[in-house]
Amino acid sequence: MLRIGIDLGGSKIELVALEASGRVLLRRRRPTPQGDYQATLRAIGEMVAAAESDLGRKASVGIGIPGAESLGDGRIKNANSTCLIGQTLRLDLEALLQREVRLANDANCFALSEAVDGAGQGAEVVFGVILGTGVGGGVVVHRRVLAGANRIAGEWGHNPLPLPDEEGLPPAPCYCGRSGCVETWLSGPGLSSDHWRHGGQSLSAEEIANSAEASDAACAAALGRYERRLAKALAQVVNVLDPDVVVLGGGLSNIARLYDTVPRLWAAHVFSDTIRTRLLRNVHGDSSGVRGAAWLWNEE
Repeated sequence: MLRIGIDLGGSKIELVALEASGRVLLRRRRPTPQGDYQATLRAIGEMVAAAESDLGRKASVGIGIPGAESLGDGRIKNANSTCLIGQTLRLDLEALLQREVRLANDANCFALSEAVDGAGQGAEVVFGVILGTGVGGGVVVHRRVLAGANRIAGEWGHNPLPLPDEEGLPPAPCYCGRSGCVETWLSGPGLSSDHWRHGGQSLSAEEIANSAEASDAACAAALGRYERRLAKALAQVVNVLDPDVVVLGGGLSNIARLYDTVPRLWAAHVFSDTIRTRLLRNVHGDSSGVRGAAWLWNEE
């Protein structure tokens, strides 16, 4: 079965065509039309048509988006590509492409990609984590996305950080309207803000990590606080979901020391005398989202 996956991002649309083994047959990218929903639909239609023409076969189509479908009316909500909000994207694409289209949140697509043929391959339960400009998560059970009754399975980024009193700081407001969400502590901007509050220096998350490796005391302390918070937040996931594997993605997943430090720290908060959950770096990197969109048509 030929599978096409599309990652519909705010700045680019990426398409990949996978054969049944997961081998990439074709990859294409083009800029996302800014603020123009109809042009976005046309761009996707043109990309699918060109890919199928080049490969000489019709394909299934799965799409990852930075948002979700409303259970109430099927319209897109919570999308940072604001022209998608309120639109019946899946139905419109099905009419355009003349076939069923499967749609999922981009964090779910990341988790699915890593569960099928990435870091979590062979695991029964995989929790995929995006640590970047925001914080997202997705759950995959037996190689299938767990969407949940409210289609919010994996949305740990908008839970409050556990044990906030020990942080000694007032919780930051989150764009969702709440305060103290995991995202406000563990996103890249969250790490930068924490470093600023403690040291008065404005650095990106990457700069903080690099300076910590170079023995900068203030940056090392900031990264230590980040690791402690990440361990507490993931321990709550382990206690509820008990996954075989937690896979990290996003820019902060490139911080190598997380994979040693965080499992040592989460032991204090996991309700078990033995912890077999593994914390792993992603295999497919920036390609995980688009590969996962293709794997939404996963027959096994």
